[in-house]
Amino acid sequence: MKRKLESPYLKRPARVELVSLMDVMFLVLVFFVYAVFNMAVHRGLKVDLPTAEGAFEKGERIVVTIDPQDALQLNGRPLARDALVAEVKRLVEVRKETPVLISGDRKASLGAGIELLARLKAAGVEKASFQVDGVSGGEK
Repeated sequence: MKRKLESPYLKRPARVELVSLMDVMFLVLVFFVYAVFNMAVHRGLKVDLPTAEGAFEKGERIVVTIDPQDALQLNGRPLARDALVAEVKRLVEVRKETPVLISGDRKASLGAGIELLARLKAAGVEKASFQVDGVSGGEK
């Protein structure tokens, strides 16, 4: 007597299981969302900022860095003071609501920062401020 090999699976039509595919796509989506939120755009040098209470600026900004030797950089590009002021003025005219942050090292001279702020204000840059290490309540 011959035995017929019948399987209940042979009678059903073929189909694609989407549950595992959806799980993989969800994990890929989570990975990319996590990666995008952890990407930070750092423009300029790493400087030792002075400690003070300050407002947190979100979004796009123009960063002017003053290093310990009072050299100036605009978004990581070294420039002379007059060229930097002209470039910042041009950038502010193009991007009207973009704030200008002066990121001065703790060891940079106070005079260099104040002169730069005065020249920026004289050039018509209204939204210029100093970047500080945002510690509230005297902590750190």
